[in-house]
Amino acid sequence: MKRLLPVLLALGCGPAPLTVEMPLHLEDHIDAAIITGSEVPANPPQTVEWRFDQPQPDWKPTPLLNRPSATPTLARTAEGLRVTLTARTRIPDGRLRGAIHVGLPDWDRTDWADVVIRARTDSTSSVGLVRLGFNLPEGRGTGVPFQFTGQQSPIVGDGAIHTYQLRSDWYWSVGDQPWQGPWRQLGLWFGADGERGSIELLSVSVVPREVVYADSSHGVRAVTIGERIRRTLFTHAPGSMAYRVRVPQEGRLDVGLGVLTAKAPVTFAITARQGDGDVDTLLGEAYADPEQWAQRSVDLSRFAGRPVTLSLDARADQGGTVALWGAPTISGARSSSKPNVIFYVIDGAGADWMSLYGYNRRTTPFLERLAEEAVVFEHAYSNATWTKLSTPSFMTSLQYSVLGRYRTLADKIPEGVTTMAEHVGRAGYATAVITSNPFAVTMSGLERGVDEVRVINPPVNAESSQHLHRAFWDWRAAYPGEPYWVHFQTTDVHEDFRPTAPFSGLFITPELRARHIEWDSRVRYSDTASYSAAGVTVEAFALAQQALYDEGMAHQDHQLRRLVERLKASGEWENTLLVIASDHGYPAGSHRLMPGMEIGAPFLHPFATRVPLMFVWPGHIAGGRRIRKPVSMLDVLPTVLDLLALPQPTIKQGQSLALLLRGELTEEAWDQQPVIIDMFGTEFTTNELIGSIEVIDGRWGASLCVNPVSPGKAPANYAGHGDGLVDCFTRAEPLVVYDLWDDPLLTSPLNEHRPDLVEKYRTFLEQQFAAHTALRELVMSGGSAGTVQLDPEQLERLRALGYIR
Repeated sequence: MKRLLPVLLALGCGPAPLTVEMPLHLEDHIDAAIITGSEVPANPPQTVEWRFDQPQPDWKPTPLLNRPSATPTLARTAEGLRVTLTARTRIPDGRLRGAIHVGLPDWDRTDWADVVIRARTDSTSSVGLVRLGFNLPEGRGTGVPFQFTGQQSPIVGDGAIHTYQLRSDWYWSVGDQPWQGPWRQLGLWFGADGERGSIELLSVSVVPREVVYADSSHGVRAVTIGERIRRTLFTHAPGSMAYRVRVPQEGRLDVGLGVLTAKAPVTFAITARQGDGDVDTLLGEAYADPEQWAQRSVDLSRFAGRPVTLSLDARADQGGTVALWGAPTISGARSSSKPNVIFYVIDGAGADWMSLYGYNRRTTPFLERLAEEAVVFEHAYSNATWTKLSTPSFMTSLQYSVLGRYRTLADKIPEGVTTMAEHVGRAGYATAVITSNPFAVTMSGLERGVDEVRVINPPVNAESSQHLHRAFWDWRAAYPGEPYWVHFQTTDVHEDFRPTAPFSGLFITPELRARHIEWDSRVRYSDTASYSAAGVTVEAFALAQQALYDEGMAHQDHQLRRLVERLKASGEWENTLLVIASDHGYPAGSHRLMPGMEIGAPFLHPFATRVPLMFVWPGHIAGGRRIRKPVSMLDVLPTVLDLLALPQPTIKQGQSLALLLRGELTEEAWDQQPVIIDMFGTEFTTNELIGSIEVIDGRWGASLCVNPVSPGKAPANYAGHGDGLVDCFTRAEPLVVYDLWDDPLLTSPLNEHRPDLVEKYRTFLEQQFAAHTALRELVMSGGSAGTVQLDPEQLERLRALGYIR
């Protein structure tokens, strides 16, 4: 019967055709496709593995080129190979670095997908980083032991065996020379702090690109080619996928064609057939470039209003060759009333440094004008102080402690959690994430459900927005269907601070800028002695850096103006909901100390977590309004879904602001929830959550340090972020309370004078932390209250908080 199905389709006897009221993503309808051919090859390429429980003499220590003696020590263990770094491998900045490598038989780098490392270490070993290296360079004079460097991963120091997966087809050139020729050596480059560091390697594997497709004849997966990641249909040539589709007015099919290797070209064809009529070939070409997608658009307008059978066919001389159809999307004239959504996150933008919020430098003159068309939230707060924790949280409306537990920079959100991109994608939106910060997408698992992901590395962070905007318009040209959803996350105001013309010099002289660059190369965050050694005070350094930051903000504001102007010129502005926000304030995490902000201040400090938040939707949201009550970035997801009339998440911690935005509820009548800030890491010995939970509740702010392992002192073996956690662990009082109205910079805790508030917020935050713990169990179980043991009191508490329905 299976052989007859394509014939029945062609005769019009198959299933009802798919309709195209929103952009139609063919990869979402693979169950409706008729697949013919597409057989997995009998002998796919094999993974190459080195197991270190047996001698591997081909792996050798690699000297740093400017220190020939600086090689790590290698020693066999019962299960692996121990690599030890000592003072001999110290580099000029004081850190320990050491590398090992193995020779390869002149491989083609594009044939391989990943390097997988199995290793273990513990906190006493201090190795915290592994990075890929490719090919030994010729000559001397650089401290880098490889000609090209690749992805890196932090090492989990809990004594257990962990697996680290790094892309082998991604690299940085150490100089200006692009990759040419074969892959001759694979290297592993380790980093440690302190006087000594070691790591035990159990195995290293290199996985061919075709292996990941060898377990299925066809399917859908996220595929990276170049700097673009696309949701992709794949088949094995010869293979065909046939869809019945009713073509819309002005119909078109947009798709990227991709191959895994230049050694096996694929001939792609797209055909259409009406009923039992002739087959029209709409596209046919051979393609063999594994380094980039071939973007193609097929005109379907001649079939408007009629059902046709569209067939995506792939042929190759080598049977079983993988053919990739990147984000195949059918669209037509706009027929949906739902708006486009642009969620624009300015990474590291502190509201205190924006003239939109009263800052005395005109850093955001365009946003000041745009506020006349917008609702601006005066006191919006991020739920954490760095991208790795905050962005996954506001994309899911769940605190990071609920999403799991922070252990490494490579942590991903749980499979059962639905992201904003997935919510809108399931509703038919075309989706894209365009960022210069990988924590905002691939390093956090937020690429799920996204049609196209672009992680761009701009030459200078301060210019990121213009590169991201260019990528956006390229995407719109390739996939012009509406409505669309796009998440920008720029780094114009992120370190390093190197604003460019015409904004360079706006707030700082060239002479002071040059001095700051020299200072910046010598000082270390929170190390007061390093400032003195560099010949600068903390205040002078910070004021110079603030000026550079402000110039980056002015550049960002200018680029936002240009984006909005082009949206208006293209006719998209009237159909667009624009949300402008940030993932954390400034300074935060690794950023430098600012005057007036003391190290260890709670994360509710406005410099760290007060962020911009504004909504613009012409004709639907009345502008020129400002809301003073505090809100959380966790509120963005439920608000956007509410405005789009889409279902709310089953589990969420934010609240919708839609009634406020639409003017259906006054600020005075609004039942505002306290804002929670949640900064937790993991104590490796016990696997306990450890960190700080804080609340902003109208006039009052409170911070509770949760340290079940070593109360009153910093634990020795944990994953966390920033000096704030260290200070939390060691401060005299686990809970501190502040008056946010009279003491906005948190200079004087109220503990001695307001014991009633101390008791109130201790109880509140302890209950809140217990709720997060219970909710995490629910989330990790897949979101069903019937699959995890929660007592009735826990469930009632979660429902009372509005976290579950």
